Amino acid sequence: QVTLVESGGGSVQAGESLRLSCAASGRTGGAYGMGWFRQAPGREREFVAGITWSTYYADSVKGRFTVSRDNAKNTVFLQMNNLKSEDAAVYACSATYQVKPRYSSSWLAESDKYEYWGRGTQVTVSS
Repeated sequence: QVTLVESGGGSVQAGESLRLSCAASGRTGGAYGMGWFRQAPGREREFVAGITWSTYYADSVKGRFTVSRDNAKNTVFLQMNNLKSEDAAVYACSATYQVKPRYSSSWLAESDKYEYWGRGTQVTVSS
């Protein structure tokens, strides 16, 4: 049993920044991979960023968002800079403890590769 809890969401104006955190608990050892997904009202859930020993990003956030992790604290972060109105959504983190036999990190964008999900944190962007 693994529990993921996001924090750091809030309301900002376009161009400002936010840093989201996701703390994992309930299992010893770090996850093999962790990811961030978002979903806005009336829209489908979409991949944002993921991390193993390397990182992988959606094209829409490259250059603006940075995903990182602190294995000692079992926490993954999402630094979001230059936020746009299109970024407004509920952001949820996910984790997988199953090793993926891949050389590429592109699988991080596939939601069905994760076993655990947080409930999400709201990010609102005003112009």
